[in-house]
This record gives sequence, C-alpha cells and structure tokens, in this order.
Amino acid sequence: MSEQPHILVVDDNREIRDSLSRYLRDHGFRVSSAADASIARQQVRDAAMDLVVLDIMMPGEDGLSLCRWLQETTDIPVILLTAVADEMDRVIGLEMGADDYVTKPFSPRELLARVRAVLRRAAALPAQRNQADDNAVRFDRWVFRIAQQELIDDDDVAVALSTGEFRLLLAFVRHANRVLSRDQLLDLTQGREAEVFDRSVDNQVSRLRRKIEIDPSQPRLIMTVWGGGYRFTAPVEPVE
Repeated sequence: MSEQPHILVVDDNREIRDSLSRYLRDHGFRVSSAADASIARQQVRDAAMDLVVLDIMMPGEDGLSLCRWLQETTDIPVILLTAVADEMDRVIGLEMGADDYVTKPFSPRELLARVRAVLRRAAALPAQRNQADDNAVRFDRWVFRIAQQELIDDDDVAVALSTGEFRLLLAFVRHANRVLSRDQLLDLTQGREAEVFDRSVDNQVSRLRRKIEIDPSQPRLIMTVWGGGYRFTAPVEPVE
C-alpha cells in the first residue's frame, strides 16, 4: 500500500460523492470517484486502488453486482454504503465478501474510522496462496472442492461442512503454513459479522479438527500456536 492509500468512491449521488471525496482527501487519502459501475470498473483497471467505498443502490448495474466483480477479480477491500432499510442487501453484500458497511445517513467521521480499520486489517493479513484459488485443492488425505463447498476423503466419501467450517477451511488452505491470529481468522471468515470473543474461533477450529484430523486430540493439520493463533501445516496442491 502506498504512503497515501488510494480510495475509490462509487455513488450515483453527486453531492455525497463529492463531499465524501473532499473529506477523505482532507484526511490524507488519494481519492478517485465514479458515478456508476461502468466508470468504477474502468477506474479499477486503470489505477491501483487500496479500498472501494461503494453505494449499493445505483441505477443500471447496482453495487452488489459490482461488489461481486471486485471480489472475483481483485483483492481490493470494499465498504458498502447502504440505506437503513436495506438489511437483506447488506447481508448479501457481506456474504459476497464485503469488508464492512455504513448505513445512510452516516457521519463522515464514522466512515473515516471504518476506512482506516479496514485498511489496517488488509495490511495485516498475509497474502493468499494462488493455488487455493483453483476449483479444488488436495491436502493430506482430502480433496477440497472449493466451488462445490465439498470435502472428499481418500475413499471418495463426502464429509458435510457447515458454512462456518467451510469458510475456516478455505482461510486455512489459502494461507497454508502461516500463523493466523484469531482476529485474522475472524476477518477472513466473517468480516463485519465477526464475534468479539476469541472462543468463537476456538470452537470452530475444534469442530473442523473433528472432521479432518485422524486424531483430533493430537492434531497435526491445524496446529495451535500458543499466544499466536493457528497454523495449517499440510501442503496444499491444486487438483488438475
């Protein structure tokens, strides 16, 4: 990330777009703006962005569609701007991978705090392993079919994963052999929905261990790093 992070503000309301851009510039950010999704896509292609502030309700292609494209094609964090009544859109946006949201009308100071927090989290997270972006990966005695959210053992038997277990395993295979703190795991698996208590991560890890470890009481795939978090030790390889 550059010394002055580059923020893209996407909102069809010119008054909001211009005032927010000025406010962010006044607080040390480089800012570009776009009135619709088409212009935003071109801005992302033309310049390196560190974060996108994105309005959900826009004419033409809406913010959710643009958020999906950003998550599929880039690693740029996204903060959604939503109306108070748009709870379902907000949930869908978070499920797509948006990092945070702010409801309208909002305080520019609150948005600034969220921008800084998301940028700090993004800088702290380790880079993802490219091979885990494939449709399926292999580790130990398992094949993890990411697109289908399936875990298959070496006898070709499928093991059911809850949504939380799937997200946790995906975070581990994408960051194999790296120590991930509980806060990082919460950010990677739940984003804004994350619980504030570390035990929620520990409980999820325990459940996942019971499904993938030969002996969950003596884990060798998901190792506890005392004072640090967890490390996924298995080599991860793409499945051809």
